[in-house]
Amino acid sequence: MIRASEVRVISDDGEQLGILSITDAIQRAKDAGMDLVEVAPEAKPPVCRIMDYGRFKYQQSKKQSESRKKANVIEVKEIKFRPKTGAHDYDFKLRNIKRFLADRNKIKVSLVFRGREIAHTELGRELLNRIIADVGEDGHIEQMPNLEGRTMVMVVAPK
Repeated sequence: MIRASEVRVISDDGEQLGILSITDAIQRAKDAGMDLVEVAPEAKPPVCRIMDYGRFKYQQSKKQSESRKKANVIEVKEIKFRPKTGAHDYDFKLRNIKRFLADRNKIKVSLVFRGREIAHTELGRELLNRIIADVGEDGHIEQMPNLEGRTMVMVVAPK
């Protein structure tokens, strides 16, 4: 697929072989049992390298999969509260919030109002402020509590 008539050739060990015609370059690659790969098509003349292209592609895919393994994926966990959530349930859910923060996940804390509870949004704000105080050093508030319809939402991220 190389269209140039002359190319600068680099051997598989990095040594420059000079400027050769395309047929000579392809012949040298075949003699070495490798492929001629165009590395820099914009250069004058284009730069080609003698290499094992299949092995090169394999190594690139391995590097890419390694970098994907090392990337940390942050999940968003959701914990739902109600304005009348009891003390035991609150403690249990707070323990889960702290565990999720320790696992480096974000938490979406939702406080759902039903029926006439929507008239007392201050109770919901008090509960969310209590959560903010109890989370303390484990995380920081990424999105402050705000009311979206009948749900008050807050996002807590790990420190």
